[in-house]
This record gives sequence, C-alpha cells and structure tokens, in this order.
Amino acid sequence: MAVKKPTSPVKATTQFFVEVEDVKDDILLLKDYSACVVIEVGAVNFWLLSQEEQSSIIYAYSGLLNSLSFPIQILILSKKMDISSYLDYLTSVSNRQKNDLIQSRLASYREFIKTIVKKNTVLEKRFFFLVPFSPLEMGVSGVNAKNLNKEYVVSRAKTSLYPKRDHLVRLLSKIGLMSTVLQKQAIVELLLNLLNPSATGRRLAPIESYTDIVMAQD
Repeated sequence: MAVKKPTSPVKATTQFFVEVEDVKDDILLLKDYSACVVIEVGAVNFWLLSQEEQSSIIYAYSGLLNSLSFPIQILILSKKMDISSYLDYLTSVSNRQKNDLIQSRLASYREFIKTIVKKNTVLEKRFFFLVPFSPLEMGVSGVNAKNLNKEYVVSRAKTSLYPKRDHLVRLLSKIGLMSTVLQKQAIVELLLNLLNPSATGRRLAPIESYTDIVMAQD
C-alpha cells in the first residue's frame, strides 16, 4: 500500500494580506472602499537653520496642523542609505584625474565618507501626508460600500479629497515646504518598495504597460 506523502498547506498570496484594492489616478482605494490621497513633502535641514528660523518653522507648522478642519495621517519612512554607487563614482572620477594632488584629495574624501558611514548609520527619510476618505461620508449607502460601483466610490472620493488636497498643498507652500501629490505610478512604486524593501529602491515600467496585477513579496 502506497504511503501518501504529506503535503504542505496552501499559502495565501500577498494580495490576500494587502488591503489595497486599486489605484485610480491619484486615489489609493482600499478593500473596504475607504480611500486617500498621498502627498510627499520635502525635508528641511532643520539643524542648519538659526534659532529664529527654527522657531518660525515650528510655529508655522503648528499653526498649519491646528488650522485643518479634516483629519490627516503623517507617514515617515526611514531606510539605511546605500552609498556604494557614490563611492564608485568618486573612484571613477579619481582615476580620471591627471593631477596627483586632486587625485589624492578625492581618495582622502572617499575614505572620509566610508569612515562616517561605518561609525554612524546614515538614513534616508521620506515624509508623506495622507488625506483619508471614509465611505461613511457618502451617507447611508456608504455603510455597505462593497455593494457600490467602484468607479462611483472613486468619483465621490475625488469630490471629497481634492479640495482638501489642494488646501493642504497651499498651506505647506506657505511655510516653505515643497510638496508633490503622488500619481498612480509613484503610489504603486511606493507600495512595491514597502513590500519589497531594497537598498536602492525599485522602479517600474509605466503602469499602463502591465496587463495584470502582480504583487510579490521576497
């Protein structure tokens, strides 16, 4: 009698655990039909500013948050920087130099950078504002949002989110912070790198060139 070999349990795909339903234009739609827009905000080298400038930014930022009449979420992503490509670049520049003094200075600078990275963790930080939309904003119909048409939900989300998005971008500009509203391509790449972190980050071909949604996890 043949012995039946044990089989491994079927593993759920990554898509099962990811709450993202779709990305339409600049709207990130979740499986419960809530949605949000994602605004990336540039960083400020705070410690290079004078005491007065630091205080001014703190008060302006505090005023921005207190003036909002709608909820927001703040997301900060940190990852260790990979400077190997920069070191390779310095090496190539140094090798092309005919002046021995400049070549020596470049070599010293390269070693200086390597020493700093060994002694201190150099982090790359990205900052995001998320403006959320709840299906309950659609009234009674939003209680069972899954019964609604997806395109209709996205349309209602845009109507609710776009004025808030534009208002927040204006406020950020007033306090000297550059902001970018992420579109579909950038949102998908952000999600991909959150699920599949790498030292240098991953880029995708234009989203429209893909014929199916593939979300894998290493």
